[in-house]
Parts: sequence; structure tokens; C-alpha cells
Amino acid sequence: MSTAQQAPLAADLSAPAWTGRDDGPGPEHLRWHHVVGHDPAAGPYDAAFVGFRSDEGVRRNKGRQGAAGGPAELRRALSSMALPRPLRALDAGDVAVTDGDLEAGQHRLGAAITPLVDQGVPVVVLGGGHEVAYGSYLGLAGTRAVREGARLGVLNLDAHFDLRDDVRPSSGTPFLQMARDEEARGRRLDYRVLGVSQPSNTQRLFRTADELGVRYLPDTECGPFDLPRVDAFVDAFLADCDLAFLSIDLDVLPAGSAPGVSAPAAYGVGMDVIERVCARIAASGKLALCDVAELNPDLDIDARTARAGARLIHRILTARG
Repeated sequence: MSTAQQAPLAADLSAPAWTGRDDGPGPEHLRWHHVVGHDPAAGPYDAAFVGFRSDEGVRRNKGRQGAAGGPAELRRALSSMALPRPLRALDAGDVAVTDGDLEAGQHRLGAAITPLVDQGVPVVVLGGGHEVAYGSYLGLAGTRAVREGARLGVLNLDAHFDLRDDVRPSSGTPFLQMARDEEARGRRLDYRVLGVSQPSNTQRLFRTADELGVRYLPDTECGPFDLPRVDAFVDAFLADCDLAFLSIDLDVLPAGSAPGVSAPAAYGVGMDVIERVCARIAASGKLALCDVAELNPDLDIDARTARAGARLIHRILTARG
């Protein structure tokens, strides 16, 4: 358990109240809404949430907007999930991009993340479009551990590389932005992708991935009969990093599990495999930050996508080593 007692509330908006089902008092009835606090000074906390209300990156990437509503729906879906053991979490509020200035919003998100990670609190960022990933990276790049030489590894669960070379940053550019920032610092970005869909990525994107040394596992090699290959891919990632950043784009899941995204997957990687990957990374003890991106409540059906995202967050925070 780590303390967040010195963490400033750097978000734009205060955290909303968490509410949900209540079966009675005592630890045997605990659900997420019982254990989420809003005061950094009331720690120690086992985890922290920060929301990123933005779909400006999706708009710039010519996608279907609505992901700015993702943080509220992820909180709602997670709120009544039952806890296997007592823990405490801080909700540090939301960063909101309401003026089209995505770049400033990403830097504000980074500023909210850095002090939490520095104090040993595993952070979950609730997106938002996948432009959230660059803000998450900025938060990690500013941490004491990275500044002192810790090896940062980035694993993206996604149908897309998100390595577009566009004039303006968008939901399609965050990992190329990271690679360029790392290069400017004299480092090479250790970036890996699980679930890449060939039809969803042009040959130019595959060429960019190869030029950057990106390791990836296609969605066609991430089925239930491919678990040894999936496990080996994740274990190799963990062996090469000291600090892990897990970015989950919910469009990695099949459309039936995640209809509420800008680009639903015709194929996708099953929830059982994605949850296994998340649990394996969490149990390693190396996970510093996870973000969950691309939930669009306007496109969701029966809150399927929100529930899937919340389930993955729940698994990550209850499977930590």
C-alpha cells in the first residue's frame, strides 16, 4: 500500500461521487464505490484514477466522436463491482479538453499523473480517445524513476499501431510522438502491440513500425489456442523493462464485446485473452500506469464496452503482485 498524501489535485474537474449497490456493512460486502476517496491527504491508497475527457484526437483523426464521455461510464460500470479483498483508491478527478487544445490537455494530464506514480501509487487513466496515451507517457516520462534511468516499456493492446505521421497530433499519433520524444532524449522507445489487425493498418504503418523496431503480435495469433505465444510475448516485454505502461484501446476486443468504440473490430482478440494479458502484467509488480481508451458511450449497447473496460481495470487492480 502506497501513500498519495503529497499528490496535488492537478486535474481540471473534481472527481464525481461514486455510487452503486450496497448489500450491507463490513468488508465482505465491499464494492468499488465503498473504497474510492477524493482527498489525497487521506491516504495511503492502493491505486489512483484520473479521467481524461477528450475526443479532440478522435475528431482530428476523422473518427466518430463521443469518447469524452468515457470516464463517467467507466466509473459507473466499475462502481458496483465486488472486491475480493479490502483496498483503497483515490479518484483525482478529470482533465477535460473542451477548447480544442489537445496538446495543453495532454500536458495537464501528465502533470496529474507524475506525482502519483512518484509516490508508488499505480495509476489508471480513464479515457477518452487514444490521444490519452501521449498524456500518460508525459506523466511517466516526468517521474523520478524514468529520470533516473529506469527502462520504460510500453505495451499497447490495440487493433491499430497508432503511429500515424500527421501534421497535428491525434488519436492516431500518440506512439509515434512517444518514439520521437524518446529519440530526442537519446533513447529508443520500447513499444510493443498485441492484437494488430492487418486490414486496419496500411503498409506504410507496418513499415513505420519496422523502422522503429516495434514488436507486435497480430490478432490472428492471439486466439485461445495461441496462449503459449501470447504469454511468451508478454513475458519478453516484462523482462526488458523496469516500469511498464499498459495502454488498452477497447477496439482490440471483438465488436460483440466492445461495440461502443469509434472503429469496432470485425475480428478482434477475445476478452479471455486480453484479461489474461492484463492480469499477467499486473501480477509482475512492474505496472506503473494503465490507460483505457476509446470507450464511446453514444455507440455502446447495453453498456457492453463500458463493462468490458471496467472488468479489465478491476482485474488489473486486484491481480497486482
